[in-house]
Amino acid sequence: MSTADAFPQGPRPYRVVQWATGAVGRSVISGVLARDDMELAGVWVHAPEKAGTDAGVLAGRDPAGVIATADLDDILALDADCVVYAPSPTPDRSAELDLVCALLSSGKNVVSLNGFLYPRAHGPHYVNELEQACKRGRASVHGSGISNGFMADAMPLMLTRLSRRITHVYAREVSDFARHPSWRMVHRMLGFGKDEDAYRRALRPARTAMRALYSESLHLVAAGLGIDLDEVDLDVDHRLARTDLTTAAGPIPRGTVAAARWRFSGLAGGRPVITIEVVHKASAGEMCEEWGRPGYSLRVDGEPSLTLAADSEWVSDPISAATAHALNAVPAVCAAEPGIRTHLDLPMIGGRMRV
Repeated sequence: MSTADAFPQGPRPYRVVQWATGAVGRSVISGVLARDDMELAGVWVHAPEKAGTDAGVLAGRDPAGVIATADLDDILALDADCVVYAPSPTPDRSAELDLVCALLSSGKNVVSLNGFLYPRAHGPHYVNELEQACKRGRASVHGSGISNGFMADAMPLMLTRLSRRITHVYAREVSDFARHPSWRMVHRMLGFGKDEDAYRRALRPARTAMRALYSESLHLVAAGLGIDLDEVDLDVDHRLARTDLTTAAGPIPRGTVAAARWRFSGLAGGRPVITIEVVHKASAGEMCEEWGRPGYSLRVDGEPSLTLAADSEWVSDPISAATAHALNAVPAVCAAEPGIRTHLDLPMIGGRMRV
């Protein structure tokens, strides 16, 4: 049975709300407007100056007849099937939990592009809050994405189908931010362009946010392999720019932080069993190749051992790919029984071909 047969289109298109209008959110709006099985029901914006603007205009398209709002109550009152949740990452997981629970309680399914891949990683209270909200709204929540939601978790699990006696699973992502236009992402969130003292002062909240995000991937892979993790270990290192670097988000002066490597290890039986490495570089083309070139590497140690590598060209547009992954999941999530629905709970999801 194809995924199209498993989730046939209902009597009307899926009514989709987009939460936040950054680069990914704008891509989601365009993606919804381009599909004949979906219609845009609403858009929430973080910046007050965007409120009152047509969603199509925000996405760089012709007017769509849907006006963006900065008021949560406006979104909760909408008649909609699903919210694609794509805000900027935040270290405050509790505030984010309350928001997503409000969306679920209002009867809207949630497909998240920022966390919620495996909520059980955050403990029973977190899970109970989500499950109760899903029960109240008869809705489901699902985490999606690319770096989280596919290459760090779903793809490694797919590789393990070809191996037995598995001893270790490893995934590495190397990202080049030379062409990333967001000053907030490159300088504030990643900390590039800061001196070492300022960077180290900002590490504490960054560690909290990154651990919360990537521990979900580790626990998801562990659950897929039938094991429980005892703990998650985190190690972070950084490198300084040897010369002045030029990026789309502004210059990175010589002697400031220009690269970071985050390593997350899931421990069981006293040893690392799942490892995820995340490398960020301000301008990979102008830096040495320490920590690898941009792209992805996956390895499964077992019988047989398996390796899969992809360079930075493996996907022509990562933002569009993340959008497609989320929107392709909407029919499955809307059809699922209410509750937390991870990649382990839903059937295989694919795209649709146009002939």
